[in-house]
Amino acid sequence: MNPIVDIAVEPDRESQETAPAPGSAVDILARTLWGEARGEPVRGKEAVAAVVLNRVARAKERNGQYWWGNSVETVCRKPWQFSCWNDTDPNAAKLRQVGPADRQFRICIRIARRAIGGSLDDPTGGATHYHRRGSLPAWARRVDPSAEIGHHLFYNDVE
Repeated sequence: MNPIVDIAVEPDRESQETAPAPGSAVDILARTLWGEARGEPVRGKEAVAAVVLNRVARAKERNGQYWWGNSVETVCRKPWQFSCWNDTDPNAAKLRQVGPADRQFRICIRIARRAIGGSLDDPTGGATHYHRRGSLPAWARRVDPSAEIGHHLFYNDVE
């Protein structure tokens, strides 16, 4: 006769990932990372997060005043800065609907939490701007990139 054995099964950590509070800095940053860099390796997502944090830091250096905003939420949502938030972007509707069931969004949430918590290294050399490799915005023609990570070029001396 075989005894019945209780096996302690570790819960699936991914299925228990909690969504950040809607509209919070973590939520907005995670959605920005998902919209801008979900096809990038983790380091590429981290680099985009660093750009957002570098913009916030730059604003704080200037007494909280800078054209792109002075918080994670205002920097990410500034019109025409992160295209995934533009109403005309095909990703905008998807961005608003994505949740923790999406594997890439779970990764973005983890990166956003680390970034907001101050434990994310900056692989960009202080970049405040970036663009996808293969495009060349007017602002990038006069400066050299500070880093190339994944499919993006990053710049720290645009302003």
